[in-house]
Amino acid sequence: MTSIHYTGEERRKRIFAIVGASSGNLVEWFDFYVYAFCAIYFAPAFFPSDDPTVQLLNTAGVFAAGFLMRPIGGWIFGRLADRKGRKHSLMISVLMMCFGSLIIACLPTYASIGAWAPALLLLARLIQGLSVGGEYGTTATYMSEVALRGQRGFFASFQYVTLIGGQLLAVLVVVILQQLLSEDELRAWGWRIPFVVGAVAALISLMLRRSLHETSTAEARQDKDAGSVKGLFRNHAAAFITVLGYTAGGSLIFYTFTTYMQKYLVNTAGMNAKSASFVMTGALFLFMILQPVFGMLSDRIGRRNSMLLFGALGTVFTVPLLMALKTVTSPFMAFVLITLALCIVSFYTSISGLVKAEMFPPQVRALGVGLAYAVANALFGGSAEYVALGLKTLGMENTFYWYVTAMMAIAFLFSLRLPKQAAYLHHDD
Repeated sequence: MTSIHYTGEERRKRIFAIVGASSGNLVEWFDFYVYAFCAIYFAPAFFPSDDPTVQLLNTAGVFAAGFLMRPIGGWIFGRLADRKGRKHSLMISVLMMCFGSLIIACLPTYASIGAWAPALLLLARLIQGLSVGGEYGTTATYMSEVALRGQRGFFASFQYVTLIGGQLLAVLVVVILQQLLSEDELRAWGWRIPFVVGAVAALISLMLRRSLHETSTAEARQDKDAGSVKGLFRNHAAAFITVLGYTAGGSLIFYTFTTYMQKYLVNTAGMNAKSASFVMTGALFLFMILQPVFGMLSDRIGRRNSMLLFGALGTVFTVPLLMALKTVTSPFMAFVLITLALCIVSFYTSISGLVKAEMFPPQVRALGVGLAYAVANALFGGSAEYVALGLKTLGMENTFYWYVTAMMAIAFLFSLRLPKQAAYLHHDD
């Protein structure tokens, strides 16, 4: 690895840019995940039913619908970032997330306005899905471009530090509310508080992102293929398919062991909601601080080797881990098992954005990263809860474990297609 020397001023500017971009990313994902962690409390308000699993299935369906907007968001914001600049795209995406959270915070229940309640909930999630669809690709692109060369894995890992941090803050807010409010108060109105917090935080994030400097060049933005889907597929179809292939498995296992896991502990293992929240808080915190460690590891052993380890370990250990969690009785043991799973996932998440960005040139980088991620995420990540709960209602819960395993094997095979040295954004460029 070539030694790269920066002036103190340039190093400070780059680190400040990483902090600025990733802090906005944290707010985006807090707003998005609050829905998943509050679903246990607001599901009856929008989907009246005697069966808790049916209520969760309906809220999971709306969660999945938000993911279906991601490819559109990935296309719109990827094109915007490649043609008008990364900063412009980042500011608009966080503003949309603020709007979606505000709608949910103020939404009347089914008892007040009938079927309009779940319909408006769906609309808000579609807006948020559009926002997050654009957020991932643009943030991954920006952070990979501004990261210190020779340490790209370490610095780019902070995208998932803040992404997981958003999840963690969402869980923490729920845990705090569980201590301050009764179960009835949480179901009646307490679940709205996190959405208000998210909307206000998004406005703060908007101000932070105004201070970012632009990383794309005028030459790249004016290229005839800049932000063009046609240009992307004409010249970089193989790279797009490779990214799509390993992101499918990566998204599925990530959502299985993060957002779905809290419901799994409650609905399948029989753990009470408070214990499950505490377990997930601890596991997500450890997951978050592991990202820079695995990012540094990728700088040492290479992105390709990290991705191959991710695919191989995920294929071997997914079924044993989920089977063990199915019958777990001790919250501590649940924490240990989930942490082991998240260590495997960290081989992917720590370099997720960077390994994609390294596959595309600057004029189509945000589009290539964002669209490939959004399509795979919509089809496999967003549907994880829905598929898991659907198979559970059919008495075929174990089938879900093998489905995740199969997708991890596919991720391994697609990781074999990764070059030993990326064509763009080399480790030592």
